[in-house]
Amino acid sequence: MAELVHWPEAAKVDRLIPKQRLYAEASASAAVKQRFVNEVQRVRWAYKLGEESLRLAPGKTVTEIQVFVIELKGSDLHNSLLVSIDRAIPSQVIFELRRETGRSAEQAMTAAYKRSGGKTKTADYFRTAWTGAGQPRMPLPAALDMDGLYDQLLGGLFPYPMRPSEDLLAALERMSRIRSLGREISALEKRVRTEAQFNRKVELRNQLRTRQADLDDLTKSEDRMTEDAAWRS
Repeated sequence: MAELVHWPEAAKVDRLIPKQRLYAEASASAAVKQRFVNEVQRVRWAYKLGEESLRLAPGKTVTEIQVFVIELKGSDLHNSLLVSIDRAIPSQVIFELRRETGRSAEQAMTAAYKRSGGKTKTADYFRTAWTGAGQPRMPLPAALDMDGLYDQLLGGLFPYPMRPSEDLLAALERMSRIRSLGREISALEKRVRTEAQFNRKVELRNQLRTRQADLDDLTKSEDRMTEDAAWRS
């Protein structure tokens, strides 16, 4: 999702949340508290998406989605701060990040998969690219209930689109495998560059080709998968 979402006015809250309250409720470590001081200007509870504001039925696992806007002091935010806020908020949270870059402002959207009351890890967060603050926003995705809305909002943050045949959990598993393969490929590339023995270098290159083919299968669109299957047949 290159664009951020145009949140409905009926869901607006626009309430500042003291940073001290957030890291106190999350039982944040001293290091995380210091990151809040160094990296966060302010946190605003911007929108509350739910049955009352959207006239959208609660789902089996998602009844409300909170939208938090975090204004940064610098150019980026460590994911441990997002984890702390997620721990302090029992419902699902979508974050908007705002930063100043010279004469302009930029924004990005990020979130991690979370069941109600669930825990997240720093590696779980997906994020859009930074875009200009004045860029158009896309309409709120259409959904039958809050579960469906959450699936679409989170799925829109994935680096590769969800396939029509997969649900959110299957897509999350695929994204995890893509990340894992990316790390493995980077490690193999480094070993190929530094390996002095010819036979061992050839073996590593073969492993690298196999991993890259696996990655291509995981990242290709379903249309491309169908085309490849038709070509092979």
